[in-house]
Amino acid sequence: MIKKTFRVEGMHCSNCPMEVEGIEDDLPGIKQVSASYQKGQMVVEFDESRVTDAQIIAAVEKRGYQAFPA
Repeated sequence: MIKKTFRVEGMHCSNCPMEVEGIEDDLPGIKQVSASYQKGQMVVEFDESRVTDAQIIAAVEKRGYQAFPA
């Protein structure tokens, strides 16, 4: 398991992080997602052998936000 921080653009209220954190349900291999709209970022703990950065970014984009490795 590794932890990576991603910059997330498009979060504008306290409900947005809950939406972003929902990628945990979309991708097997993610253990935990913690997002903050005040910081404009999320920290993802995941199994790098089961899920890639690109898959995480795509899952965030599918929910209407832009994600970039921090």
